[in-house]
Amino acid sequence: MARTRRKSIHSPQPEWAKAILALRQQLGMNQSAFAERFHSSSMVVSRWERGASEPPSHSYVELGNLAGDPQCWFFWERAGFRSEDLLRVMPGLQRRLRETRLPDFEIVAAGSGGKKRKISPQQLVAIPVLKIAAASHGEKSDATPLLHEAPIEGMIAAPRDWCPNPMSTSCLRVRGNSMAPLIYDGYILAVDSTQNDAAKLDGKIVIAWNKDSGLTVSRLRRYDRTEVLQPENREYAAITLGAKHKWKIVGRVLWWIGKAE
Repeated sequence: MARTRRKSIHSPQPEWAKAILALRQQLGMNQSAFAERFHSSSMVVSRWERGASEPPSHSYVELGNLAGDPQCWFFWERAGFRSEDLLRVMPGLQRRLRETRLPDFEIVAAGSGGKKRKISPQQLVAIPVLKIAAASHGEKSDATPLLHEAPIEGMIAAPRDWCPNPMSTSCLRVRGNSMAPLIYDGYILAVDSTQNDAAKLDGKIVIAWNKDSGLTVSRLRRYDRTEVLQPENREYAAITLGAKHKWKIVGRVLWWIGKAE
């Protein structure tokens, strides 16, 4: 009796897998170098490109920032955000833009007499708003010190020159008023996690982490060999860093936004 040969059935490669492979090849990077941009491994990138597993939303955001316009829109939409979500721009930029059409970023600027122009592809980057908060001094906050692993609740589009390291920049909310009158409860902070060397951050506002207190927003001060987390609100006590109080600097706060009362 003749034997019938079973045909192997291969699922077609998803569009998102093809797009990731095309981006990596376009950048001329091997899987290991590409994976480093996403705090991941070459094995994970291989699974993405084969369509075996889909990237999480925060990786799609980073893929969009890496790709630039116009490819960014495909990746950002895969992260679950619509074009309207990506146009929540900073107040300073919003004043300059009167009309926007995607994906070419054609705009009518205030005072331009209706003349349209294009924004350069890298002028805007999408910054994820994480579903975590940095607390005031003395209050317990979210425990995770790894911002790139936190879930995403939204997106903000920001000028590229506001984000020197867009692949390592994310936003989180403030809980409490230890930084008032500079930063209030509910404000959104943009944090660059590559800037975490305390020796280079004297006088800068930072996000610090402690296993007991979680994430805290404060100003880092260095006095000789002593490092202190100093709140702007003098009703709160400063925190002296040392062997007894093991704190980690998570990143530098680049800028912040908040609603007017």
